[in-house]
Order: sequence, then structure tokens, then C-alpha cells
Amino acid sequence: QVQLVESGGGLVQPGGSLRLSCAASGFTFSSYAMRWYGQAPGRKEREMVALITADGGSTNYPDSMKGRFTISKDHTKTTVYLKMNNLKPKDTAVYYCKVRLNTRDYWGQGTQVTVSS
Repeated sequence: QVQLVESGGGLVQPGGSLRLSCAASGFTFSSYAMRWYGQAPGRKEREMVALITADGGSTNYPDSMKGRFTISKDHTKTTVYLKMNNLKPKDTAVYYCKVRLNTRDYWGQGTQVTVSS
């Protein structure tokens, strides 16, 4: 079955960096786009923070993340990464990876990122 397992979150000071990982299994990883979402404390909605196409050739970010976040795929390891630089307190959230297979969305369990001094 489809599994997405995130890791790499933690507590970091403002201006610091983290790299999140999402290990995927149960589907043909190289055939699907992958997305990272963040859910801030108290928010019901998850906000997309990064998208990478199936072949890894194109990426997309909201303006607030451009230049700070980088998404990448490793097809050998079937893992998608999110490198987060110059972190700000407003980036505090639970971060999830997601894949859409046909019309169904699959989510991981999330990893907590807290940006605080």
C-alpha cells in the first residue's frame, strides 16, 4: 500500500536551516509529482509550500517561500526532500508530503518544525 513517512523536523532558531525527508513506497515514485504542505498552529488548512514534477525537472513555490525552500526528488531512494533555509517563526508548522494517485490524495503523518529563539 502507499506509504509516506516524513522525518527531519525539529526546533531551530530563526535564520537556521532544516532538511525534511519523505520516504515513499507502494507506488511508482518516478511517475508522480510530489508536494509538501505546511499546517500552522491553529489553522485547519494545509498550505502548499513546494511542488516537484514527476521527473523532478520543474518545481513551484508560493512567493513567500521562493529563494528559501528547495524541493528535490531522489528516484533511487524514492524520497522527496524539502530544504528550508533562513527559517522564520512564521514557518512553524507541521509539514506533510502528499502524492495524488489518480483522484486520491495520500498523506504522510507529518513532521513538526518549530522556529523559535
